[in-house]
Amino acid sequence: MVDIFYPILAFSTFIVNLLGVEGRIAESLNFFIYDSIKIMLLLFFMIFILSIIRTYIPQKTIKKILSGKKLGIGNFLAALFGSITPFCSCSSIPIFLSFVRTGVPLGVTFSFLITSPIINEYLVALMLFSFGLKVTIIYVISGLLIGTISGIIIGKLKLEKYLEKDIVDSRTKKDKEIKYNQFKKRIDFGISESKSIVKKIWLWIIIGVGVGAIIHGFIPEELIHSIISKGGIFTVPIAVILGLPLYANCAAILPVAEVLFEKGIPLGTALAFMMSTSALSFPEMVILRRAMKLKLIAIFFGIVGISIIITGYLFNFII
Repeated sequence: MVDIFYPILAFSTFIVNLLGVEGRIAESLNFFIYDSIKIMLLLFFMIFILSIIRTYIPQKTIKKILSGKKLGIGNFLAALFGSITPFCSCSSIPIFLSFVRTGVPLGVTFSFLITSPIINEYLVALMLFSFGLKVTIIYVISGLLIGTISGIIIGKLKLEKYLEKDIVDSRTKKDKEIKYNQFKKRIDFGISESKSIVKKIWLWIIIGVGVGAIIHGFIPEELIHSIISKGGIFTVPIAVILGLPLYANCAAILPVAEVLFEKGIPLGTALAFMMSTSALSFPEMVILRRAMKLKLIAIFFGIVGISIIITGYLFNFII
């Protein structure tokens, strides 16, 4: 499979080699450069594309398509879309913001944000090799259910008031007044929207990825195993809580989960740790803080965290 972000990885590796740093510092620095550039580009590109789409499709139409469906259908479709996007939790935020600004219902956008880092084609291929077909199928179904059900709950709670207005307002006065009779005007609008959002959120991205890079490079697997293995009946919630400060996509953290399982940690506990690390992370929280108030972030993390804990215990019971 071709990694579309390989040029960025090659650039970050070149910079690290040029600086002559080694070991954990090099690993953290490489992580920081790579993810910062990747997320910035994703943010700009996705806002640009969806802003142009907005000029063709009225906001009311978008809301009608996704809000008018039977309960859960829009959430499931968003979760399904998330499952085919190869992004980590922070990389999914640009698309999440684009959906919100386009008028997609909040619960539906969260279904995408939750599922996107939990499932992707790379992970499915790796899990088939590492754990077999049965575990992989159950995992994928669990990820889709977590995204769908959590999104439905968030949507029912009517939490739009906790969004930061300057980030997620779907249409400005200027947007409404423009007559898009020329493609150049659509392009100019897309660029303007992208610049506006990037200027408002870039610092939070840098801070979030910086925290993630430090944790990524300096927390050893042995420490994680030591803490989880002493949890007894509470190993699953401990694994989920332990995964919160970390930051990686599922494909990257799968080898760690595999090592934990091989060392005697129950499979459900290991997979709950993997889900928590990818779907919920402190760097993600930092970046989301620019778009929403802490109460909404706490509700989001709480609902998804509880869902992952339940899934972990079910895995331990079934397998």
